[in-house]
Amino acid sequence: VQLVESGGGLAQPGGSLRLSCAASGFAFSTYGMSWARQAPGKGPEWVSGISGAGSTKVYADSVKGRFTISRDNTKKVLYLQMNSLTPEDTAVYYCTRRPNPYGSAWSNFSDYDFWGQGTQVTVSS
Repeated sequence: VQLVESGGGLAQPGGSLRLSCAASGFAFSTYGMSWARQAPGKGPEWVSGISGAGSTKVYADSVKGRFTISRDNTKKVLYLQMNSLTPEDTAVYYCTRRPNPYGSAWSNFSDYDFWGQGTQVTVSS
């Protein structure tokens, strides 16, 4: 199993970035996936999740209405479109695999088994 994030970088407040997570080594379309982030000096925060078929999408309150999760099961890629960025969005962003579709809350990290290496997002003027 391999998850490789990309697309991070520096953005200005109010700007946008699109993160990608390329998956390999498993049947991507059969797994729920999530994005999580960790800001400097803080614990990890779950950001958004999507079911295997893409029919269910869930968001943390902190990003609802600004971020959009999506996936392309043909290409085996997970995306996170981030709009209206604020400095509080600065963090390392990770994609992670959720093997149990009937698990507990999407934000429960114990339900995730593989993580990517992360991509840095910095929002600053």
